[in-house]
Amino acid sequence: MYASVRDDLRNTLDEIRAAGLYKPERVIGTPQSASVSVATGDVLNFCANNYLGLADHPEVVAAAKEALDRWGYGMASVRFICGTQDVHKELEARLSAFLGQEDTILYSSCFDANGGVFETLLGPEDAVISDALNHASIIDGIRLSKARRHRYANRDLADLEQQLKETQDARRRLIVTDGVFSMDGYVAPLAEICDLADRYDAMVMVDDSHAVGFVGPGGRGTPELHGVMDRVDIITGTLGKALGGASGGYVAARAEIVALLRQRSRPYLFSNSLAPVIAAASLKVLDLLESAGDLRERLNANTALFRTKMTEAGFEILPGNHPIAPVMIGDAAEAGRMAELLLERGVYVIGFSYPVVPMGQARIRVQLSAAHSTEDVERAVAAFVDARATMAG
Repeated sequence: MYASVRDDLRNTLDEIRAAGLYKPERVIGTPQSASVSVATGDVLNFCANNYLGLADHPEVVAAAKEALDRWGYGMASVRFICGTQDVHKELEARLSAFLGQEDTILYSSCFDANGGVFETLLGPEDAVISDALNHASIIDGIRLSKARRHRYANRDLADLEQQLKETQDARRRLIVTDGVFSMDGYVAPLAEICDLADRYDAMVMVDDSHAVGFVGPGGRGTPELHGVMDRVDIITGTLGKALGGASGGYVAARAEIVALLRQRSRPYLFSNSLAPVIAAASLKVLDLLESAGDLRERLNANTALFRTKMTEAGFEILPGNHPIAPVMIGDAAEAGRMAELLLERGVYVIGFSYPVVPMGQARIRVQLSAAHSTEDVERAVAAFVDARATMAG
């Protein structure tokens, strides 16, 4: 049987390669940092979600080493059987306080967190209203629920209001949006979304994976940025980006929501507990965030410098001030070719194309970090200019 399946799969893979959509995986031979080692040598890394540069921070690494001795390597169990340690409860309490929520529940990833919310809270008599550009984990999580599904155009408040009007017969309504849209760097208009939620008696959920740690005056994410921390009912996020860069996710929410998730959320009930070493290192990250103002300032400065220099050089960058800076190319093969040329020039970036982004909107998503120096940023811009000249010639 598999012989025919294999041929079909090979043909599909050949089609993906021919369309310039194949996604190779490069092997990094060093810790995640502003500069990493790949097969071609040492390169500047402008494609990781290491926003604050904490992935190889010595205090985070030291906390992880200490946790291995104290708590062991893994739990070999789910939370409700014998997979809960003090370190898990402490991290949940710290995240709740940091994000201004009543309680928090840990997951093995934010993908699992988003996968476990909708099915637990919503049934056939309910409605979920989702931004069109929400992360794949939100889309998949919604599919697992039996709730009525509605979608509004990206950050389009008029369309959102129309969806709210059309769902007024629902028992519960949940508006869900990314805080920052990962392929574009756009920030959701949370204050206006919360105003509509109040007007139409709906709940609000925000996936803030690309904001917590560095967006907002205290790094508490887009709800803090927009002054609505007390108006958002559910916040999901990751420990795998600004908060240390390892893995793990969470849902921070109203107490009753978290309590129900502990009883019925399938990714929580049937997945091993977050490794204690990650929980302990994440606590150290939260300690560091209390005095991370300089890191956030450096990240903002690097972001502004790159966006300004690239615009002056004639590149099209989607507007905004987020450290996700998408350099628009259009054609998938050209985006892949430019990424290869940049790697030859010592700058590691990735070309994003369909199905990660819409067809015809291929891009190189540059991600700035506080770990980058001014010289790193200027070198990256020069590499883009040189690569473009090579492609044109």
